[in-house]
Amino acid sequence: MSLTTALNSAMSGLTAASRATDVVSQNIANALTPGYARRSLEVTSATSTGSGVRIVGVQRHSDPVLVSDRRGADAEHSNAQTIANFHSRFEALVGTATDPTSYSMRLAEFENSLIAAASYSDSAQRLDAVVYAAKGLVASINDTSEGLRQMRTEADTAIGFQVDRLNVALEEVKKLNTRITSAQATGGDVSGLLDQRQLLIDGINQIVPVNQVDRDYGQIALYTDGGAILLDGSAATLDFTPVMDTVPEMTIGNGGLSGLTINGIPVSADKITGGTLAANFEIRDELSVSAQSDLDAVARDLIERFETASLDSTTAAGVPGLFTDDGAAFDPLLELGLAGRLRVNGLVDSDQGGESWRLRAGLGALDPGMPGDSRLLRAFSDVLAEARTPGSTTFGTGSATAADMGSSLLSRVAQNGANAEQRLGFASATQTELSRIELTQGVDTDAELQTLMLVEQAYAANARMIQAVDEMMETILGL
Repeated sequence: MSLTTALNSAMSGLTAASRATDVVSQNIANALTPGYARRSLEVTSATSTGSGVRIVGVQRHSDPVLVSDRRGADAEHSNAQTIANFHSRFEALVGTATDPTSYSMRLAEFENSLIAAASYSDSAQRLDAVVYAAKGLVASINDTSEGLRQMRTEADTAIGFQVDRLNVALEEVKKLNTRITSAQATGGDVSGLLDQRQLLIDGINQIVPVNQVDRDYGQIALYTDGGAILLDGSAATLDFTPVMDTVPEMTIGNGGLSGLTINGIPVSADKITGGTLAANFEIRDELSVSAQSDLDAVARDLIERFETASLDSTTAAGVPGLFTDDGAAFDPLLELGLAGRLRVNGLVDSDQGGESWRLRAGLGALDPGMPGDSRLLRAFSDVLAEARTPGSTTFGTGSATAADMGSSLLSRVAQNGANAEQRLGFASATQTELSRIELTQGVDTDAELQTLMLVEQAYAANARMIQAVDEMMETILGL
């Protein structure tokens, strides 16, 4: 080997060692950076000079199958988390069997007040206590319905925000596709651009699960699990129009709520399954609607019990009873949203100009009547304990007391919450395990430090070679 060949070989070795040090340093510095994939330097023999090494490029290590599996787990976890949050918040609104503000406890308080008033029907304080308990019972249903309405509005608003985020992210991925193609054409290192693109896709995937398909020149296409095209050359445009506020009567079918479109074409729910976007649509269009039906069924049962024929001889058929639909008698055609409109009859509420003695004498009575007459108060108490078939079939068709209706509501809410938490627990475990597996194939700082030590040894060897060549050249020139 000539001195020139040895010198060239050592110089190429120093260059490769320097570049390898830079790659290892980047790996260690970004070991915990989201979206970062481990790099390694690819070298080969320098065939043009016959000796030394030539840098081929930097290899980015990422397992597409593992990334796809982890993304699927991320989307499932995001979906389950959103659904579980809804059920948890609704359960807090409804309360538990021991919660003093829950429907069951409010109903028990109302029943006890009726029994107490019947034992001393001449006591104005006890009659006022019945009205107070009735208003507390109504307030618990009203507040729960209002909280549910707010959650539905929040879900609709969240859909709007997420659609905007998707549109921005898809445009960014499209730009990165172009930059990656340009960088590859000039022989540049595109690893950093690939990291940025993967991070963007991970964000998109949490909203809508996507499948990544490789295209020529480093570009990719994105499709939803349902087959909708989000990006393939050009980025799709998603459209959604949020509303300022929601009411139970609003649906997609009647035009009160907006659906999702991609490039102007309406998209069905099966095209965007999984992820937070589908979860918010499910909350807005299914879960909140079902929960509202449950609340309305309880409110209807309460109203109809006190509109029972012959319960109060001072009122006629079709006249509101103790509980009303915003002051009116119950209309089966207007059950939707009834829980939010439930009110105590103003005839017995002093805040509305009424008199509590009507609980004893009758809602349509013209005078207080006999102070010791407790028949109507006992009838009110009995009608609550009467097992009857509810007008709504939400909780089945069997006979139930008012307390049974409340227990069914709390039981259903608790069961739905438990199922959602169980699903979330499974999704969390799956996500954690797949993330752990992905990290084991990522940057291992111990291995990187070992590689760095080898690079330092190679650098020192090549430097010693250059020193030896220099010494030989000085010796030759000194002859």
